[in-house]
Amino acid sequence: MIRLTSDFWVSAYLTRLRLVDIQAFVVVRGDSTAGSILVKVNTLDGKGTVFQRSFDLMTGARNWIELATGDEPMIDASIARQRSFDPDLWVIEVEDRDGRHLLDEAGFIE
Repeated sequence: MIRLTSDFWVSAYLTRLRLVDIQAFVVVRGDSTAGSILVKVNTLDGKGTVFQRSFDLMTGARNWIELATGDEPMIDASIARQRSFDPDLWVIEVEDRDGRHLLDEAGFIE
């Protein structure tokens, strides 16, 4: 199976979000080839959720799972912990009052 580089995936994701008028930004740029990606969804009310890509060893499936959800300072602390042991990590922030992130749509899940 061919894997997309992190840089390419992030670029495609930001474009897809832009097409449906969802604001998103690269907060931390990680390794362009193989950096892991966190997606923080900010609902603009002081709350949010951060998602990470997970690999199921039993099925081989890759899914987006919630790493943390709650108040924004708690979310940011969770991201900071992840960054402390993964310097190649990307952080994308999505700003949407309805909490839309599109990670559950075809093309973003396997």
